[in-house]
Amino acid sequence: MLDRIRTYVAGFRSSTRAQAADGSERRAHNLFEAAAAYVSACAEDDQDRIDEAAAWVSPEALSFGVNELACRAVIALARERDESPRTVARDLLGLPVS
Repeated sequence: MLDRIRTYVAGFRSSTRAQAADGSERRAHNLFEAAAAYVSACAEDDQDRIDEAAAWVSPEALSFGVNELACRAVIALARERDESPRTVARDLLGLPVS
């Protein structure tokens, strides 16, 4: 039983580390780095960078990171504008004030 746990943990550790083609290790990207790179690439309409950032993490993790970035951006803009996050979000999307 303990051997199965060790095998599982060893497999998990090795799957989370990126290996370069020459065998040297490089740092894996986290979901927030991926989200920041993805959103900035989308804003600049850079398809190559979009594809690169999307490959760094799972689609679910990227979605979570983009959502978190959007929430933080709306909150920051709301504070800067001295408005509610709802008003700022609707304004950014071009929706009428409700």
